[in-house]
Amino acid sequence: MNALNTDWTPPPPCLALGDDEVDIWCADLALATASHLPALTQTLSHDERERALRFHFEQDRAHFSASRGLLRCLLAGYLDLEPAQLTFTYGAYGKPLLSGAPLLSSLHFNLAHAGDIAVFAFTRGRRLGIDLERLRHVPDADQIARNFFSPSEQHQLAVLAPNMKEIGFFNCWTRKEAYVKAIGEGLSLPLEQFDVTLTPEEPARLLAVTGNPDESKRWVLVELAPAQGYIGALAVEGHAWRLRRWRWVPEAG
Repeated sequence: MNALNTDWTPPPPCLALGDDEVDIWCADLALATASHLPALTQTLSHDERERALRFHFEQDRAHFSASRGLLRCLLAGYLDLEPAQLTFTYGAYGKPLLSGAPLLSSLHFNLAHAGDIAVFAFTRGRRLGIDLERLRHVPDADQIARNFFSPSEQHQLAVLAPNMKEIGFFNCWTRKEAYVKAIGEGLSLPLEQFDVTLTPEEPARLLAVTGNPDESKRWVLVELAPAQGYIGALAVEGHAWRLRRWRWVPEAG
């Protein structure tokens, strides 16, 4: 099992989400699949079960089912609905959205998982995106940076100390992915067309977007570390909100 970081705390029994709040959750998927996989799978739609079956490896199927089931359970908790009642639609580039009444469509959410850890983000009336990667050696990191990072980011990565390069690479990648997921444009927005911070001692920030000088002022980036060996990022539109970090705890029984 993974040791989740202690700054992510169990939620209170009754959880409400205000307009000025952003909630993020982390979950140990190994724990979820070991203890709750059948119940979580029961909440999924036919489409989601079909998607799970397309994964070649059993662990990947289990992690997909668990993460989607947890997403449904968390959304249902905010909306006071049953998880299986929720219906998703998808944007042009695959971002999931809730379909239904205005109360449902005003709740924005996103999820990501890597290895045995999943992260989820929720807010009202503002766009957001979340991304997560397991820290590891990437043999072709320099080539990936040349293909997808801006010239400024490539330079910042190149001057990092060797023992900081992997952290810098994943800082950059997850921050870019979180922003792209937040705006819902997928890779239709080339990753080299905007700059983020990446050095380990520098706070997460969106620095500039080519052709849109005011865009970076509209977004807040947050560095995430839900468990040892994992790096993530959250991108949230707007300001004047507060962040709450919750840890999923399986129900007894």
